Amino acid sequence: MERATTHRLGVIVSGGFWEPYQALLPEFVRDTGIAVETLSGASQGTGPKTIGWQLEHGARIDVVVLSREGLDELAAGGRIRAGSDMPLARAALAAAVRLGAPKPDIRTRDAFRQTLLDAGTVVMPGSTSGLFVRDVVFPRLGITDRVRAKVLPRGTDSTAALAAGEADLALGPVSELVGQPGIELVGPLPDAVQLVQVFTAAIVDTAHRIAEARRLIAFLASSRAAAAIRRFGMEPAGASAKPA
Repeated sequence: MERATTHRLGVIVSGGFWEPYQALLPEFVRDTGIAVETLSGASQGTGPKTIGWQLEHGARIDVVVLSREGLDELAAGGRIRAGSDMPLARAALAAAVRLGAPKPDIRTRDAFRQTLLDAGTVVMPGSTSGLFVRDVVFPRLGITDRVRAKVLPRGTDSTAALAAGEADLALGPVSELVGQPGIELVGPLPDAVQLVQVFTAAIVDTAHRIAEARRLIAFLASSRAAAAIRRFGMEPAGASAKPA
């Protein structure tokens, strides 16, 4: 497993905030001169692709960026520095189809339910969004045993399967669906089955570069980050991200 070196700021980011983070990181490094090494991981779930597993198995991380649900799990386990958390962006759940495929109707609860029943295979990440769809949405719609669904480790696994023709519909945070190759966004899920995730940054309890970690979090929550966040279908949630 790749590890952050001791002289770099170690950051691990979940898929929901990965694209805006990648767009913003060069500006932060250029302006501050702080070297950063970034890993990726799922906010929740099990196995080596999750942020929690990587922290438990020795990844040298100063800052985590993940869904609030995942952060709360880490905090409950004593892995987060108290008072260091900062919301960065909100992302609604959305659906996507393969590029060029007809876009199904998902505008209402009943239309979305029928789209799920009609789909050959539905894919979703085995993290916060996918767990919500599997454990809350499917039972709420009464279709738990009637949907051909696959829960894959990461959002990128879901979009790759959709692009390759291995699935007919992908569900996940809008930020994991916008701009991905070979797929096309359909739109947000209806309110009755919606989950708006708040992607949040925090400092790990074992962080070594606390001052640099605070600078990165402040930058990601600032108004300078807002345009990149919106470009990937999210809304800025940082305390200083809104225009004056």
